[in-house]
Amino acid sequence: MTTHDLYAKDPGTPDWQVPASGAARFSWDYDDGRDRLLALYQKGKDKQWDSVRRIDWDLEVDPRDPLGTPDEALALHGTRHWSRMTERDKGELRRHYSSWQFSQFLHGEQGAMICAARIVESVPDLDAKFYSATQTMDEARHAEIYGRFLHEKIGMLYPINDNLQALLGDTLRDSRWDMPYLGMQVLIEGLALAAFGMIRDTTDKPLPKQILAYVMQDEARHVAFGRMALRDYYRQLTDAELREREEFVIEGCYLMRDRLRGTEVLENFGIPAAEAAEYTEQSEFLHLFRKLLFSRIVPCVKDIGLWGERLQRAYLDLGVFELGDSNLDLLMAQDEELAEQLDAERFAAEEAARTAEVTEAIAEGAAAER
Repeated sequence: MTTHDLYAKDPGTPDWQVPASGAARFSWDYDDGRDRLLALYQKGKDKQWDSVRRIDWDLEVDPRDPLGTPDEALALHGTRHWSRMTERDKGELRRHYSSWQFSQFLHGEQGAMICAARIVESVPDLDAKFYSATQTMDEARHAEIYGRFLHEKIGMLYPINDNLQALLGDTLRDSRWDMPYLGMQVLIEGLALAAFGMIRDTTDKPLPKQILAYVMQDEARHVAFGRMALRDYYRQLTDAELREREEFVIEGCYLMRDRLRGTEVLENFGIPAAEAAEYTEQSEFLHLFRKLLFSRIVPCVKDIGLWGERLQRAYLDLGVFELGDSNLDLLMAQDEELAEQLDAERFAAEEAARTAEVTEAIAEGAAAER
């Protein structure tokens, strides 16, 4: 069975071609570069890992409840449709929502891999090229992981959401070298980190918890990289150039807000598009989810120096302005620590189990000798 056979909706053509623009830049300056970026590059090398070995793929996943999603989190809960659904129908709805969500993660990670490769090509500084090369490998691993989870554990994929595709296209078509940073490292990665974190912290299912914790450990470095590079560069730009980038951020944030409806899932269950949009907009869970999803983006945008009046008004309209004062460094440190803690707990438990097996075998051998 091919991937195309697993799509809940026809994705159309098997590939998407985005015309490339901008220059490939070589640097003949092989001096060490910026200490902060080189330290991050070293960390990127040290933290490479193999998803086949680090993740326990033998863990079972119920495809009709992959994440332990509560009823209240489903947009149809409490509607006239919900009362007519059987338990099997509700399980299938959970499966579709999980498939839709992780499919967007998968498509976003492929986009991140391509953007990271574009940064290697176009960024003028060698230290940034070095780090971006490690990120390209990270994003390839993430796409591999999400693809395997969808194929083997859920058995269903969804096509890329129109709004996510629009933002990726805008990011990749722009000839300015800093735009893949801004579109991917700040907007798409920032949003994904918050979404990953919400699921990681609420799911009681061990396999998705592992996947998200380990992916977030990498993503924390990626956002730090984008902040370092853009903060340095944006100090040099004129007010007009900064306003152009703020306009891109505003448009991207509205696209990302509208990406989160998941109306494609409800339409797959035979609910008309307008009615599906109404249900999602009325969902209290979605309103909370949307606000939390900007928890990484808003402080990062403020930190890199994009905080003009129009951008502030947009964040007031989105209801996320106060997030600009969040401690982004603390959030990122927690992302890394949680992955290390999960490793320690997992491998301590495995070591204890192995020790118990050895002790039991010794005891059985001693008893047989008597």
